[in-house]
Amino acid sequence: MLPPRHLRKDIVSHLPRTSAFAPTPDPLTPDRDVTHQHFRAGETVVVLKGVAGGELWGDSMRVVAPSWHTPTDEDGWRLRDATGGDQSYVTAHPRYLVHLSRRCPDCVIHLRAMEDALLARFAGREELIDCGWYTTTALGQLVHVADIRGGR
Repeated sequence: MLPPRHLRKDIVSHLPRTSAFAPTPDPLTPDRDVTHQHFRAGETVVVLKGVAGGELWGDSMRVVAPSWHTPTDEDGWRLRDATGGDQSYVTAHPRYLVHLSRRCPDCVIHLRAMEDALLARFAGREELIDCGWYTTTALGQLVHVADIRGGR
């Protein structure tokens, strides 16, 4: 099954390689209540990062194995980025993830809410816009800016 049109990674292939950094509050992800059991090894997920060409974009990854997410002191998932990049494997908290491999009600609701919050805000802009919600720690852990705690 193909991912929804607005989440396919190839959407950014026709856009300029430079991204506009647009620090934008994320009022939804920090409060999202997703249990560790929501995702399973082998599933494909996306970490939503911004808007490109009037659609949401993010990094598509495969869930590999359960892992402790030190920055949040909660259960997390080890993820593999098939495209490689600076870091092929990262650990992330489940609330950062949205299913691509299946349509589940929670992920669809979260996705629609993110669209409502972001698409109107960046309407008419075609460049890739990184909203600046995530960073990767020296330990290879994907951390939402709302989860960053002193020194971690």
